Amino acid sequence: MESLRELYKIGRGPSSSHTMGPARAAQEFAAEHPEAARYRAVLYGSLALTGAGHLTDRAVTEALPKPCEVIFDKTTPTDEHPNTLDLIALNEAGDPVAQTRYLSVGGGTIRRSGEPAHEAKQVYPFRNFSEIIAYCEKKHCSLEQVVYDFEDGGIGEFLGEVYATMRETVRRGLNASGTLPGTLNVERKAKLLFETKNETETPAQLEKRHLCAFAFATSEENASGGTVVTAPTCGASGVLPAVLIYLSRMHGFSENRVRNALAVAGLVGVTVKQNASVSGAEAGCQAEVGTATAMAAAAVCRLFQGSISETEYAAEIALEHQLGLTCDPVGGYVQIPCIERNAVAALRALASAELARVLAGTRKISLDTVIETMYETGKDLSARYRETSEGGLAAVYKGCD
Repeated sequence: MESLRELYKIGRGPSSSHTMGPARAAQEFAAEHPEAARYRAVLYGSLALTGAGHLTDRAVTEALPKPCEVIFDKTTPTDEHPNTLDLIALNEAGDPVAQTRYLSVGGGTIRRSGEPAHEAKQVYPFRNFSEIIAYCEKKHCSLEQVVYDFEDGGIGEFLGEVYATMRETVRRGLNASGTLPGTLNVERKAKLLFETKNETETPAQLEKRHLCAFAFATSEENASGGTVVTAPTCGASGVLPAVLIYLSRMHGFSENRVRNALAVAGLVGVTVKQNASVSGAEAGCQAEVGTATAMAAAAVCRLFQGSISETEYAAEIALEHQLGLTCDPVGGYVQIPCIERNAVAALRALASAELARVLAGTRKISLDTVIETMYETGKDLSARYRETSEGGLAAVYKGCD
């Protein structure tokens, strides 16, 4: 399994697969071909169909040191992965001198066409979550200790940087107002959710509204191209920060405790990446927000020092009940239904953890089983519901250009 450094990436939204991945590919290609006079980028599949709304063209051109022509090819099939792009180096005469095909496989991770699915260094010697649990039982250790046993010595500091970035993103989002970029004219709502006074509201209702405000804050920053942490993706980046910040405010958890929760959430995330996908273009939003909800539910259990069994069950509940969730961004923007979906998922993560604390001893389904099911479900989903904006709300809603 990959390092948590490959899961939690700090970068600009609105989409880890559509902006961070292509930008990373462009930087890599430019470093290998500095002789180019200019470049051409050809986007295929989901990158072509929703790339304009996801700002893919801007991400690629800004990552390259010289001018680049971007072509949206919406007809050529993408057999290896729905997020495919060709980067071409051109000489002064405009003739191609080099070309590489990249796949943006989710969470900001890229690989070259024809390369194995997992190009990143494998730091964990486990195939699934069951093997992680077996290691904990053998060593009599906690889930977060697995992270500290196999990652490099700076992983704790890295997780602290991740949490600091999450907090800063929420702070910016709560203080921002106005309309998000694009033709949908979506107004920012995080500040309204956080500051609205309602005298009939109970303290518990107020806190849950604040939880939603934190999710909106990150998701709106993401939609505007701001800096976020992939958890596991940009489109699902609002769930985990909302839960961590909400519970830390409520209970005064130390930063070290939050780091441990991030570590445990990360183990869930890398397990999904190893055995399924976190790409909406590959497996629908169940792969993005579904995984984020599972990660957040596991983090909740760790914050309250729940058992390993409770933690696994919380993650399993969270993912199981988002099986089949479609990715249908209206207009190609990571706004509708993405922003609200992050807030609802944060609420669901808390509910999943609450159920798991009581019912862990009665469960029948493992997290590994649900991850496998999610991937099989994703493969069965029509491409219309996998980040192409050709089906679902994206097709029915008529309020955009």
